[in-house]
Amino acid sequence: MQSVKEILEGLRSKKISVARALERLKFLPYKDLGFAKIDNHRALRRGFPEVIFGKGKTADEVIKIARKIIAHDGLLLVTHAGHDIYGRLKKAFPGVRYDKRGQIIYYARKNAARRKNGTVLVMTAGTADAPVAIEAKITLELMGNNVEMLYDVGVAGLHRLLDKIAILEKASVIIVIAGMEGALASVVSGLTSKPVVAVPTSVGYGASFKGIAPLLTMLNSCSPGVAVVNIDNGFGAAYFASMINSV
Repeated sequence: MQSVKEILEGLRSKKISVARALERLKFLPYKDLGFAKIDNHRALRRGFPEVIFGKGKTADEVIKIARKIIAHDGLLLVTHAGHDIYGRLKKAFPGVRYDKRGQIIYYARKNAARRKNGTVLVMTAGTADAPVAIEAKITLELMGNNVEMLYDVGVAGLHRLLDKIAILEKASVIIVIAGMEGALASVVSGLTSKPVVAVPTSVGYGASFKGIAPLLTMLNSCSPGVAVVNIDNGFGAAYFASMINSV
């Protein structure tokens, strides 16, 4: 969106010619790299540029895609990324940052994302759910959201949650991250008036089936107002919560 705005303002102020504007607009729909086609209109449609899923891509592929996204949008988010990719990106873009626990690479030019007024609360049932929470937190912040974190308030010790009700009510939307049996999302939804985005995690013993058990619990919630994303998908939860927070 910023690129389109710059082109239009350049035309109005006569800083760029019509021919130059056309040349730049030509590459706006998508950029074809052969192995990848970068969706340059994603920010116009969704309010945030395309995000790179690092797993399964080579370091060279990630870096080539990242260069184009940064040049076009001034923002970069790479999920499920290894430290080796971060090290190479850091050489090209010193401002790039990496969270090892969340396995997420991120970068933003100053004021690249418009700030939102509301606050998104990210909460976890246990400390072991923290990597997914970190992915959600960084995604939310990069998208311009104010974020609060609440760790280790699962149903095994419900008193840890009950004295935090005021924090829940201050949020515009709540992301609940839980493994094991995944009951926390239903509890939170039953205690607050806020919309809840539930994230099942793969944390748990054998019968949790690497996140299937909490996923089914969340999908079968008896409390209305709960939306569920895929297992360990902190990014997806953050993206959805950010869209709610933009309304």
